[in-house]
Amino acid sequence: MRATPVPAEMALAPELPMPVTRATPRRHFALLINPFYAKDPRASYGKHVLTPTLALTSLAGATPEHWDIRYWDENLLQGPPPHEPVPHVVGITVHLTFAKRAYELARWYRMQGSIVILGGLHVLSCPDEAASHAHAIAIGDGVQLWPQILKDIERDALRPRYTANYARAYRLDPAPRRRVLPRESFLTTTSVIATRGCHNRCGFCYLATDGLHMPYRMRDVQQVVEEIAADGQPYTVFVDNNLGSRPDYLKRLCEALKALGIIWSAAVTIDVTDDPALVREMALSGCTGVFVGFESLNEGNLSDARKRSPAPDDYARRVALLHRYGIQVNGSFVLGFDHDRPDVFERTVEWIESNRLECATFHILTPYPGTPFFRQLEADDRILHRDWDKYDTAHVVFQPKHMSVEELDRGYAWCYDRLFSHASIWRRRPEDPRAVLSYLGMSYLYKRSNRIWHLLIKHRLTGAVWRPLIEHSRRRHLKFRSRLERMVLDDAAPVSQRASQYVSPGV
Repeated sequence: MRATPVPAEMALAPELPMPVTRATPRRHFALLINPFYAKDPRASYGKHVLTPTLALTSLAGATPEHWDIRYWDENLLQGPPPHEPVPHVVGITVHLTFAKRAYELARWYRMQGSIVILGGLHVLSCPDEAASHAHAIAIGDGVQLWPQILKDIERDALRPRYTANYARAYRLDPAPRRRVLPRESFLTTTSVIATRGCHNRCGFCYLATDGLHMPYRMRDVQQVVEEIAADGQPYTVFVDNNLGSRPDYLKRLCEALKALGIIWSAAVTIDVTDDPALVREMALSGCTGVFVGFESLNEGNLSDARKRSPAPDDYARRVALLHRYGIQVNGSFVLGFDHDRPDVFERTVEWIESNRLECATFHILTPYPGTPFFRQLEADDRILHRDWDKYDTAHVVFQPKHMSVEELDRGYAWCYDRLFSHASIWRRRPEDPRAVLSYLGMSYLYKRSNRIWHLLIKHRLTGAVWRPLIEHSRRRHLKFRSRLERMVLDDAAPVSQRASQYVSPGV
């Protein structure tokens, strides 16, 4: 599949109108913004509207009741963020790939008299850079800091920098305020975090950023279940870094989720399959898909990245176990490690096809500032530039060791072209004939319909189109669970049944 032309709205941020410089900001009105970022035409546009950003709904939940709060996501294609009335306070989340846009928005609102607060991972890794664009920056756990920042603004005592760690018990955080969301614009508004942190600390991962010390924390299971039930959606996406880091916790969570009758997906590491009984419990509780960071099929690459993982030679058996219990797999693969050569692209895709992964996500290895990997490449003089917009895992920003920049760029594009081709989609169809039709529907709707996705997003039709399919998938999965409960647990048994799903196993 060749990448289709990118609609201008998916490639360029909306133009900001002339600032209203004489307006008086409306007191106790806070606007939270997720800035625009350019979309990769080779990946699905659908992943950008799977769920809303939990960071901002969590801040909304921590906002005192006497403040009016509004949420604005520029990636929903509704134009520039509102400025009439001018907000008293504007909170902007800043990530590496849209830092430039975040700073542009900050300047625009400051010209209109708003107090601008910047937070997010890029602020943590580059605080001095971010501080020059805001009245104040929040470093660390924003849910703790946000109420204090608003209180200081009311007292006219705002400090330039606020810092909090992640040591506080996670269960003390207030529930996200989802009523601020445009529910029709997302596949589901129930994005949930049950745990925070990961037992891995891979050198290239953002969790390895200097100053980011995120101990593994778990919320009370009942608290998580109540939050999901309160939103009333049939599909929940756990946005934890690794929901399976504590198998005992995941087992308790699965037991509690069964009563809700929902379907759900989550990111896990492949070692979740160490215990087949746990995988079965995941399926019985509604798990229809997992996002697995395989990262590489080369053990040398995994060792260099300090990723603790089962041997790649055992990946196939573990994927088959997930499939046996009706759990789709979205495999994540990073391209450009030091042990990768030009044959890595074909070998990776062939493995994906032979193991019938329903979906895969490819990333060009990207050195995030503040990580050990960035420092290593910087010391080796292999960083090509510091244009943060291009640090999106879709562009080559460093010199690979065993291939040229052009070879890595072409290989990345080829992987998506091959994966989204008719032939590859067919090769990866489920072995169970009853699941083929829904798999094909998911594959074509999710992966080969970017023109449609653009229109759905722009006209706020994402929810209206997808939620009936989600509900159909949920009902089918309930029947599958009923059959699964009658099956005898036997890890050696062949794949015999697969749930029919129109929901992608991940992003």
